[in-house]
Amino acid sequence: MTQKIIKADEIIDYSFLLLPHIVCADGQIHNKETQALHELAQQSNMGKRTIEEMEKILAQDENLLSVEDVANKILPDEQNQVMRQILAIAYVDGFFSPLEREMVYLVAEIWNFTKEEVEGLIEQAEGLCTSQTIDHEEKEQQKISFGARLLKGAESVVSRKLVDKLGEIAPENVGQQIEQLRREILLAGPEYDDAIKRCATVAVQDYNFGALALKRTGLTLQDLGKGIQKQLEAVNTKKTTKGKAKTAAEVAKQLETTRKSLTVEIIKEIESVRESLAAKQRALNHFSIAFMGKTKAGKSTLHAIITDGGWDAIGEGKQRTTRFNRVYEWKNIRIIDTPGIGAPDGKTDEEIAQSIVEESDVICYVVTDDSVQETEFKSLKILKEKAKPLIILLNVKKNLRDTRRLEYFLKNPDKPFAKTGKNDLAGHVERIRRYAKQYYGNDYFDIIPVMLLAAQLSREEEYQQNKEKLLKASRMQDFLDSIRVSLVEHGAIRRSQTLLGSTVGAIDKPDKWVTQQIQIYQQLIETLKNKQKTTKKNIRKATNDNCDYLSKEIKTIFKEAFDAIPQFSRDNWNADETTLNIKWDKKIQSLKFDERLKNVFQESSTQFQNEIQEILEEVGNELQLLVKLTGGDFKFTQQDSISFKNLLRIGGNVLLVAGTVLTFFAPPIGIAIGIVGTAIGFITGLFKSKEEKQREAADKIEDSLSSQLDDYQYKTLQEAEKEFKKYCNNVENSVNDYFEELIAGLEGITTELNTAKTKLDNNINYLNRAYAKRIIDWCLGKYEPLNDSSIIKTIAKVKRDFGKNMNIQTKTEIKINKSQEEINLVLQEDISINPTDLKPINETNLFN
Repeated sequence: MTQKIIKADEIIDYSFLLLPHIVCADGQIHNKETQALHELAQQSNMGKRTIEEMEKILAQDENLLSVEDVANKILPDEQNQVMRQILAIAYVDGFFSPLEREMVYLVAEIWNFTKEEVEGLIEQAEGLCTSQTIDHEEKEQQKISFGARLLKGAESVVSRKLVDKLGEIAPENVGQQIEQLRREILLAGPEYDDAIKRCATVAVQDYNFGALALKRTGLTLQDLGKGIQKQLEAVNTKKTTKGKAKTAAEVAKQLETTRKSLTVEIIKEIESVRESLAAKQRALNHFSIAFMGKTKAGKSTLHAIITDGGWDAIGEGKQRTTRFNRVYEWKNIRIIDTPGIGAPDGKTDEEIAQSIVEESDVICYVVTDDSVQETEFKSLKILKEKAKPLIILLNVKKNLRDTRRLEYFLKNPDKPFAKTGKNDLAGHVERIRRYAKQYYGNDYFDIIPVMLLAAQLSREEEYQQNKEKLLKASRMQDFLDSIRVSLVEHGAIRRSQTLLGSTVGAIDKPDKWVTQQIQIYQQLIETLKNKQKTTKKNIRKATNDNCDYLSKEIKTIFKEAFDAIPQFSRDNWNADETTLNIKWDKKIQSLKFDERLKNVFQESSTQFQNEIQEILEEVGNELQLLVKLTGGDFKFTQQDSISFKNLLRIGGNVLLVAGTVLTFFAPPIGIAIGIVGTAIGFITGLFKSKEEKQREAADKIEDSLSSQLDDYQYKTLQEAEKEFKKYCNNVENSVNDYFEELIAGLEGITTELNTAKTKLDNNINYLNRAYAKRIIDWCLGKYEPLNDSSIIKTIAKVKRDFGKNMNIQTKTEIKINKSQEEINLVLQEDISINPTDLKPINETNLFN
């Protein structure tokens, strides 16, 4: 019996291990999910090895079994059932995240599932999750039990237990109430209940506005991609002459690289918008507070205090080393604990901030008094870019576990919090405020000193005799009060900040990218037009220079023939016509006359092509430099959206478009010999001495050959210049057509970008005006439903430098009940409110 137990402990249940992988897939580990997994493992009698491997996966241990490792071990007859299990977990929160989807498709690929099979299973899960055709009571029952129906027909122990656990870990919007935390005393009473109701009402309305704007943004980016594709298709299918059609095809080929690069960026932006929408959806039902800070700053201690040690009971404390965010909820408050900034092998500061910033109402940034360094504040820049409210918790670290130091502290608990000099708390606060202001952009935030260790000791058994003193001395109540104030007094406007105000950032990011692309393309088009003129001028200069070179070289070749005539005439003065023809032909061959004429023409055309190639490459290099200089500091342009390096390095292709490389054939030279023979016949009929006959005959031969060769040189030069310039003009026209087509293609892309920008600007304005209406209502201490008509009635115009300042122009004079200091402190932006001086317009649609 004992041997059987040992053997069972050593067996790994790979089917079960895909469940913790899907829990970790979206980077958010909910405490209920991990509790359910542990209970499920226990109830399903999982062996020791299986539980150990599960712990590694949850902690993202470097020695964990990967998704691929696990999936490859699962037998074919178990795969369909296991796929249903992981889909049940993925859909338990009502949202199938892109990362969860990526894991599902990875597993499906390993198991050779067809695309249709996977999509069918996903469709079943979506249908079970989103069914709207039942009444409220039936709907609640369906939400609780949809996991059971998804796993219908599954017969394994894991599936039966999983069905039970799905109901326990599902959030409210899927049907099951989340268990309240034990510290409900913090947020109790009618004041809190009223605040929660108000927050919930505001959140639903604001989420609808934010979701609509984000969905419109996603559609705008999709339309941009389609529009760019259509522009390229228009270039490629343009009905032109044969030569221009070739040029259009070449331009389309060049622009295809640009389209692909832009498409990659567009897909990234669409994915970012989808993730933002998912984050807003997760944030809908809870007021969320996120803890950030470097490792060992005290975040885990703070988390344990706030949640009454909830995480210590999970996995024997191993969850403290997780690389994922940890989530805890109670009474409509959601605590998100992030991995420590600067942890070895952990996420980057930016990744940590990005992972929680979209769904958090308040960021609590934990620092310590023993090391206030500038580097740990750099991630605050991300928070400001998302317009997130900030509380800085200064953890005063003292070794209170030392008995003497504890006694000394309890006698004078206020001393560690004294602000009297540069080296005490005042100095730390000053440095924190300076660094935080540098990266956060303003100092509209609270700095709350606490001693987390004192609060922690108040919960430990051996310190119970000083429990009350330690808790009071820790000043944790100051922090808890700040949470209460954030929720009870400012909860509604904080919800609007998250669901409206900061949602603008999710649209502002692609909007800035599109704006940057417009600037790049416009400057590129202007540069191309200038380069077109310069290139035309340079090509004509190259034409003239190479034509002059060709003429000079032709004359050089002819000069050698001319120089050979006198000696040839003297050597052959008395030869008959046939002999003269033969000898002259040999002389011409010895000079390689025809061959050299052909070669010099070929050489001139090749030299011309090379010069044109260099001209075009220089233009391409200048364009690439232009893109780099105008690229800006936007992180999403680290990989250029336009690849201009080879955009105009197309000399060879353009030259081929211009026509075949020109070859030249000189006309025959034999015609000159016939005239020479006639001259000789005339000379031999005269009564002259031999010397006179020799001299006169040689002179006649020389004159005749020179005259004919001179005429032939003239014709050759004329023909060469005509053919060469014709070829050069073809090249010039082809390059010019290329520029025209390229500019037209880029102008088409720019038009699509401008259309997208207009739509994105409208989406931003839509959210900013909705957020402005919430701000006005908050300043007036009133609440009214948010809809288009109420916004149009109140808000005339909003000018906002996102994350920095916001100017709200109202349609009528409004008397604000809050001070400017309070407005800026709560909203953590410079807010100005004044009536508009614009003439009233009849608005019916916020998206106009």
